[in-house]
Amino acid sequence: MDPILSRITLIQGDITKLEVDAIVNAANSSLMGGGGVDGAIHRAGGPAILAECREIVVRQGRCETGQAVITSGGNLPAKFVVHTVGPVWHGGNNSEADLLWDAYLNSLKMAVENGIETIAFPNISTGVYGFPKENASHIAIEAVTQFLSENDQIKQVYFVCFDQENYELYSQLLHVS
Repeated sequence: MDPILSRITLIQGDITKLEVDAIVNAANSSLMGGGGVDGAIHRAGGPAILAECREIVVRQGRCETGQAVITSGGNLPAKFVVHTVGPVWHGGNNSEADLLWDAYLNSLKMAVENGIETIAFPNISTGVYGFPKENASHIAIEAVTQFLSENDQIKQVYFVCFDQENYELYSQLLHVS
């Protein structure tokens, strides 16, 4: 097996249950919680995460699309939550692919800066933000594999698919049976 791909695990399930150093939250720019995975992470993690997000917003303002910030994991099994803002899909002509790439890349950079070795990603921007799932899966896997090929601090990356459609797309691309 490819040594880079051996550091990637595909899971179908609930990202809030994973015991990893960090989970990634597909946040909105306000960092105040929302629907989908963002709401699930804030509910499971408890008020500490929201309080830390408020402090970040006071300190630096909103989190721009493609950027990432970090908080504790609150009540989650994960030690940290890396909050990244994926792009809203507007037809593909507004740098959405580049911004999604940046969301994955900046989440990984934030992880390295904080000594994180295991990190789990949801399917960023493929829910209410409407990014086409097949395009998003290619970008996610390419961004992560490129980063892993240049950095050995991250020991394991988990792609956590909540829905069957994303799981099947990732399975095909990662050649998981």
